[in-house]
Amino acid sequence: MTRKKPSRRKRGGRREFAQADNRATGAAGNAGYAGRVQVPPPANPAADKQRPGTDPRADAISIFGLALLVFACYLPALGGGFIWDDVIFTQEPVVRNWSGLWNIWFSPADIRGEAHYWPIVYTTFWLEHKLYGLQPFGYHLVNVLLHLANSVLLWRLALRLSVPGAWAIAAVFAAHPLHVESVAWVIERKDVLSGLFYLSAALVWVRFTESPNRRRYFAALGLYAAGLLSKSIVVTLPAALLVLQWWRNGRVTAQDAVRLAPFFLVGLAVTAGDLAYYASNERLDFGYSFAERALIAARAVWFYAGKLLWPTELAVIYPHWDVRVGDLLGWAHVAAAAALAALLWRERRRLGRGPLAGALFFLITLSPTLGFIDYGYMQFSFVADRFQYLAGIGLIAVLAGAAAHGAMSLGRGVNLASVGVLAAVLAAYGALSWRHAGIFRDEIAFFSHIVALNPVARAARANLVDALIEADRMEEAYEQSLLAVELDPEAVDAHTALGQTLVVMERFDEAGDSLARALELAPANIIAQTSMADLRRKQGRFEEAAARFGDLLEGDPLNFLAHGGLGSSLQSLGRHEEALASMDRALEIFPASPNLQALHAMSARSLQALGRTEEAAQRFLRAWRLVPENVTPLIDLYVLLNDAGRADEASDHLRGAREAAAGDAAALQQLAEALRGRERHAEAVEIYLAALATDPDFAMAHAGMGDSLFRLERFEEAIASLDRSVELHSEPPTATARLVLMGTAADNLGRPDEAARHYERAVEIDPRDASALDHLAMTRFRDGRYEEAGDLYRVLLDVQESGEAQARTHSNLGAALFFLERYEEALASYERALSIDPNFDSARERAEELRQLLPAGADAAADPAQ
Repeated sequence: MTRKKPSRRKRGGRREFAQADNRATGAAGNAGYAGRVQVPPPANPAADKQRPGTDPRADAISIFGLALLVFACYLPALGGGFIWDDVIFTQEPVVRNWSGLWNIWFSPADIRGEAHYWPIVYTTFWLEHKLYGLQPFGYHLVNVLLHLANSVLLWRLALRLSVPGAWAIAAVFAAHPLHVESVAWVIERKDVLSGLFYLSAALVWVRFTESPNRRRYFAALGLYAAGLLSKSIVVTLPAALLVLQWWRNGRVTAQDAVRLAPFFLVGLAVTAGDLAYYASNERLDFGYSFAERALIAARAVWFYAGKLLWPTELAVIYPHWDVRVGDLLGWAHVAAAAALAALLWRERRRLGRGPLAGALFFLITLSPTLGFIDYGYMQFSFVADRFQYLAGIGLIAVLAGAAAHGAMSLGRGVNLASVGVLAAVLAAYGALSWRHAGIFRDEIAFFSHIVALNPVARAARANLVDALIEADRMEEAYEQSLLAVELDPEAVDAHTALGQTLVVMERFDEAGDSLARALELAPANIIAQTSMADLRRKQGRFEEAAARFGDLLEGDPLNFLAHGGLGSSLQSLGRHEEALASMDRALEIFPASPNLQALHAMSARSLQALGRTEEAAQRFLRAWRLVPENVTPLIDLYVLLNDAGRADEASDHLRGAREAAAGDAAALQQLAEALRGRERHAEAVEIYLAALATDPDFAMAHAGMGDSLFRLERFEEAIASLDRSVELHSEPPTATARLVLMGTAADNLGRPDEAARHYERAVEIDPRDASALDHLAMTRFRDGRYEEAGDLYRVLLDVQESGEAQARTHSNLGAALFFLERYEEALASYERALSIDPNFDSARERAEELRQLLPAGADAAADPAQ
């Protein structure tokens, strides 16, 4: 039996297949930097040593180096809290509830702050919440670990492609300051998580092209789909893989296109769905023409490239730049980009395909955020560091790869020197990343950094004001809100922030003016409307507040803040059944509300007023357990049970709260304050004394105890305690209030001269303190110093809001003028008091007496402006 010779055709087929493999390996071997480099044979052991996994010890050292670098850069981030948009998941019921996983995947509209469909990201948040609640450290650690994983994947991918300096590329990626925003900010989990799937898909795809099989193909496709469901910005992966194929082989074949067609289809389907969902949640139309968008895109590309090379003054929110079709500099950016592309194409044989491939990758990966399609962040800025988390890999690979290629070709000495240069670059980048990561520790640091580099970032300044208010840094909040209005007098959020600050400072008249201006600029602004309603509530204008909250609920029945505000207003009006229904509705809509404790405590008070003692007790207990360090609900429970005749049970709760606070002056003071607020002054004094035994110089404890001693009519002790508090803290407005109380105590002790000294001191500290002016004017009047009393009353009229208090001051001024025998002016003052309050009987009587005293017609000549 003769053996058949193999046909030429079959031998040729084998040779052609082998040549195709060699072309792929050769392109990878020269890394695109020198097209004329001879292709090494596939069996070259030196080439095999470049593959990951061939030297486990070296691989472990490389991974350890990357891990050390990442954790050194991001150590400050691990101690950070939640900031700004983190509220989207921290206050989201679907993340907190066990049943929320279904909503994340199948009812994404339930995630109220998220306009995209990125369920894998929120699944990670859901899972972490089940593991460790809302402890920020765990979330930050996951972000850092994801960035480390991406750095390792990039190193392995570069090794797989035989790019020179693979570890250096990964190390620069790991340490680069432009990536801090994506890593240190928890809500940007979408960047690092989608990056993980993106790089994994790319690595699996490269392995598939080297050794095709169905499992690898569908693994790559699945990873790509997971990336899209983490952040649709990774839609560009198939185009990037075509660039990769061109870089490796010098051409893109029909087979390459066919293989990647399903990737393009999946990307198109998922992204189109995400964009449609986004459009249904946030309708945007910035109105830029195509030419203007081209100018935005070109400048953005150069901006990103510049920041990649020189990553300083990273602003988080960068200022908008002017976009004008007639801007020659703008068109210069377009021309420069086109010229660079043409140059890299023309010189591809001499330089290799690498530089052009890296530039194409950079441009393609950035393309979704270059402004050709409107997206919400464009209202703040055209660029953001996080948008180039993956795109920057293209330029990093070109620059680091070219440097490594050059160093290896120039000999051992240069190669060793390049290691020193790399170490210096990594040290510089690492230091910048470490410093930049520190701004993500809290909202004050975060927003302060933004406005320092971008003073016109209105949203950031408004959020800084909120953060300062929450930290009780009111003077700084006031300064920032004033500056926001000065920078942009037509900005609604600036006037709203100023109004909210003034509300907290209890400067209600000014707050009303600011909020009215905000509503004049934007009548439908929900935040301004809510703030105005809350202002009316705090002013005690509960009917108006309830009406305003009701109007808000007509427009949005799910506005839980409006339900809570309405409940509080109705409670103050004594309409407890309605109040309870409103507060329960707020709890039903947003069971994870940051005001959860307050809502439960308020509803408990309404239950108490309705005589439902047991339900009220349970609500107070629940409120306390939500935030155990805030003992106010526990004091309410103590009062409730005491009033219900359950003294022993009440005392147990008070004793438990006191034992929990033992040795902690601040906690004891808070407990005493809660008792004082419930007019349990004797118990409050006892606990203030315990706080002062721990910290004898605790000014607030001295002040609170002084107030309680005053209410107990222990005036001598009250003066001593209040005087010590002023000695320790002499800043207005708290010091002036204490001095007025000291003066009142001295008056009660029959020591008018001492009382006058306290009032004088209060006016010296704050010449516009209404209470101090009123009391001092009264002492001057009582001493017969009518001219001084009149002057003080005139200053007081400038300070006071129009209302009953001002009517009384006009009447008092009239009395001073009467004793000065300036009858016509006195009559004018009484009449002004009556114009403000027509029911002011004593002013009417004095005015009638003066009319009888004055000649006929004299009152007509009186100056009503007095």
